[in-house]
Amino acid sequence: MKEPLTSFNPHLSVDCVVFGFDGNSLKVLLVEKVADNHAKHIPRKHKLPGDLIIRMEDLYGAAERVLLELTGLSNIFLKQFSVFGTPDRISDPDDIRWLEDTSGVTISRVVTTAYYSLIKIGKSKVKNVVKNNASWHDVANLPDLAFDHEEIIKEGIKSLQMAIRHEPICFELLPRKFTLRETQILYEAILGHELDNRNFRKKLLKAAYIEPLDEKQNGVAHKPARFYKFNKKKYELNRTDILNYNF
Repeated sequence: MKEPLTSFNPHLSVDCVVFGFDGNSLKVLLVEKVADNHAKHIPRKHKLPGDLIIRMEDLYGAAERVLLELTGLSNIFLKQFSVFGTPDRISDPDDIRWLEDTSGVTISRVVTTAYYSLIKIGKSKVKNVVKNNASWHDVANLPDLAFDHEEIIKEGIKSLQMAIRHEPICFELLPRKFTLRETQILYEAILGHELDNRNFRKKLLKAAYIEPLDEKQNGVAHKPARFYKFNKKKYELNRTDILNYNF
């Protein structure tokens, strides 16, 4: 008999660390792991969006599927950063039972490939987020997490911290037009420490793909700041013009 296309591989999965920025702090999108009818006494935990891969599916495609189902978005920033495969990474009996109940396969050992994604919080489709029991959480104040997902998030943050020193990927988290101050707050939120204001602005403005707009803030109590935009096409044409931030 031909095997169903949607049957899961019980040993391989993907997990996605979805980062967002609310203007003040770095957030991660988590899914509430709802217990089944036979385990209502078990405290609910949160988990990263992820899934076992379908047998005829590649890893990147599985991560794209997970994000599309969760956020309703496609063609968003997605980067593989690590693989987690210790024998005991799924050892809690409650976690194992939940995974078996939701996947329909027997679980022994699962190796997961981890990706991080950067999205603008306001662009995610609310109906998808609600349907999947998902919500945004401050990376500095995470709830109780299932499996080894706290470790995966920490490694995802480390990978993001390394990447933003050399690639302008942080603009995936900012609105289309932004101020220099907003950009600095984002970098500080990701790096976990304050930056010298003068030095940061000087380095940022050296990049040719950070373009000033003839537009300033409205309705603010302080002096209105100028808006800027990230010119992705200009960056792609001149990738040697990297930030090289040694913060």
